[in-house]
Amino acid sequence: MTSIFKAYDIRGVVPDELDAEVAHAVGRGAARHLGAATLVVGRDARRSSPELFDALVRGITEEGVTVLDLDWVATPMLYFAVEHLDAGGGIMITASHNPAQYNGFKICREHAIPVGEAGGLREIEELAGRVGAEATRPSRGSVRRVEIRDEYVDHVLAVGAGRPKLRVAIDCGNGMASVGLEPLLDRLDLEVERLYFEPDGTFPNHEANPLRLENLRDVSEAVKRTGADFGVAFDGDADRAVFTDEFGEPISSDLITGLLARHQLRRHPGGRVLYDLRSSRVTAEEIERAGGIPEMCRVGHSFVKARMREVGAIFAGELSGHMYFRFSPTLIADDGIAAFVALLDMLDFEGKSLSELVAPLRRYSASGEINRRVDDVAGLLAGIEREHSDAVEISHLDGLLVRYRDWWFNLRPSNTEPVLRLNLEADTHEQMVERRDALLDRIGGAEA
Repeated sequence: MTSIFKAYDIRGVVPDELDAEVAHAVGRGAARHLGAATLVVGRDARRSSPELFDALVRGITEEGVTVLDLDWVATPMLYFAVEHLDAGGGIMITASHNPAQYNGFKICREHAIPVGEAGGLREIEELAGRVGAEATRPSRGSVRRVEIRDEYVDHVLAVGAGRPKLRVAIDCGNGMASVGLEPLLDRLDLEVERLYFEPDGTFPNHEANPLRLENLRDVSEAVKRTGADFGVAFDGDADRAVFTDEFGEPISSDLITGLLARHQLRRHPGGRVLYDLRSSRVTAEEIERAGGIPEMCRVGHSFVKARMREVGAIFAGELSGHMYFRFSPTLIADDGIAAFVALLDMLDFEGKSLSELVAPLRRYSASGEINRRVDDVAGLLAGIEREHSDAVEISHLDGLLVRYRDWWFNLRPSNTEPVLRLNLEADTHEQMVERRDALLDRIGGAEA
């Protein structure tokens, strides 16, 4: 089972890597590790989800644990339910933005605290391997269906009070965002151009991965066709959202982090805001300008949430489109639907178009993330670090981060394959291209 246990979740191809037998073992292993009396379980609309749900729940209830069944939900709805229902944890059956043949499990403990490789996932893997060889036992727990949609809408509406009357284009990518969005939209004064709202785990229109520009094409065209004020596209389980302006131009999520942080700081003056180390320098500059305390953090939701708890951060954002909110003293969660509400609140307060708000933030030139497959990741990183020993700053917070006065780059190794991920930013486009191409020549390897 090792190949399906990733850094932050469990994910694999069904049935080659992940099947009902594995799901049953994961259910028993997770129940034993979490030691909770009650676990919340939700699922996405993939064709494999019902079978995996049945097997997972059978494993959980065999351990004497009660299951609160949410049926179809977005992942942020499960996080909310764990807190709202005072459960000891939760498991979301989803493969997020991965293609239809994949499925998996996102596991959290009480207060929706994520279970990643540094927080119990390896222990669950070991337990699942052990109980998989044991005989099944009669179920000692029970299963109860729970509906939380209306309560979830109240929850996300609390991130901002502004309810502007706008026209928006929304692409759910046939994922789970619409489950939480539809009851929310009933309470907002918006004219909505709906794209692919019907949950369909075969993803017939495009991948539910808004980080790829080709998957934003439809929402961008809809914005231009309808004269919408902005567009938004969600990933498969709606914990991420990517926005376009009123011209259909995609907006990098580090710039959205800067904008939303600025607005969140009006509600929580002087607060600390986290941003991942791939983000533009603009992000930290905007946080400081708004009177906040910027702090760079590692990539990955388990790391971001843990750091937010440690330092009392009010908000965080990642280049991947994850936006993290401190919903309460005990609940911190990434939520694409809440990010949509927060953006509406910001636009209502600012009284300007999204392109007008973003324009001053486009003051540096970024490469975007570039992946290269290489043979010796560790050796290559060590060599590049030696060659940049004169840099203003060298950090190993997450991979290799090298900062100069007028440009910087980060090289992060993949957790699962021999791949390096390059992000680079410079003061000018010409300088960015020059530095990017020189580093890519140095890295070598094939595109990944």
